[in-house]
Amino acid sequence: MLYRENGQFKTSYRADQQIFPILQDRWLILALIGLAFIAVPMFASEYAFRALLIPFVILSLAALGLNLLVGYCGQISLGSGAFMAVGAYISYNAYVRVPGMPVLGAFIIGGLAALMVGVVFGIPSLRIRGLYLAVATLAAQFFADWVFSRIPWFTNNSASGSVSVPTLTVFGIPLDTPQSKYLFCLSVVAVMALAAKNLVRGHVGRSWMAIRDMDVAAEVIGIRPMAAKLSAFAVSSFFIGVAGAMWGFVHLGSWEPLAFDVNRSLNLLFMIIIGGMGSIMGSFFGAAFIVVLPLVLNQVPAWLGIPLSTAAASHLEFMIFGALIVFFLIVEPHGLARLWSMGKEKLRLWPFPH
Repeated sequence: MLYRENGQFKTSYRADQQIFPILQDRWLILALIGLAFIAVPMFASEYAFRALLIPFVILSLAALGLNLLVGYCGQISLGSGAFMAVGAYISYNAYVRVPGMPVLGAFIIGGLAALMVGVVFGIPSLRIRGLYLAVATLAAQFFADWVFSRIPWFTNNSASGSVSVPTLTVFGIPLDTPQSKYLFCLSVVAVMALAAKNLVRGHVGRSWMAIRDMDVAAEVIGIRPMAAKLSAFAVSSFFIGVAGAMWGFVHLGSWEPLAFDVNRSLNLLFMIIIGGMGSIMGSFFGAAFIVVLPLVLNQVPAWLGIPLSTAAASHLEFMIFGALIVFFLIVEPHGLARLWSMGKEKLRLWPFPH
């Protein structure tokens, strides 16, 4: 009875086209934002910040960027880990080589570098699709692994091949506590998620979805496939590049090329499959599931008194991932986001479903 639209009238086009047209949705989002920005920093432990909250926020942004390409434009990509690596390493070089470079400026430079690399590796999408495009983007992953491990300039001539960043400062505020790092990442993700939501609701997002559904028909009605596909690769790579910079600077602090290997690309793809392709909310659902599941497998058996080794938990994690991917691809291709939407629709019609 609480999720009703009775008495909620739209008296203008602006009111009809707002992101959350239902009042209850707006209150829920505001409550979640208040919880994330106020309650969580007050009560969460340091372990929760480092192992759960900060990885979840950053991976949500990376999954959101991949979802713009795969879910909204229908272009398969297996090179998202490479774009994260480009964002991380270029941001690092901009930060340590340019005197006085602000952290946000370095992140933007890293995102723009990932954007350019994404456009280059997105050019094959103009001619190929499906499995062939997936292999072409996978080449970006192997190329990035080779470049960042073989060319010393990207690691600032580090003998070990790993890099580390000093203490970060944003607008004069040092990011030296888990709470400050979490709030910084959450602020960046909130702004970029809002930008992505508005982008997919506009002309650009509609052109992506037209290419995804039927590219020949989209071209017939005047949509340029080249502009739509390359813009999807560009925007997606920018989001993923910024996420890679935050992953290296904020979460890891120091890293090596193996931090952005092909497993990272596969994990991001699992997130949007489980969370829901073609859904902004699905990116957050998938990231939450991927981050929480390993912690659950490591902690719950110990609470229940069930002996489970670390190796068994790791294998069980892969088995659950594989089973869930098969389940969602067969039963509900739109993932957890679709289940969430179905639950809201049933609440709107309850107790008179039709």
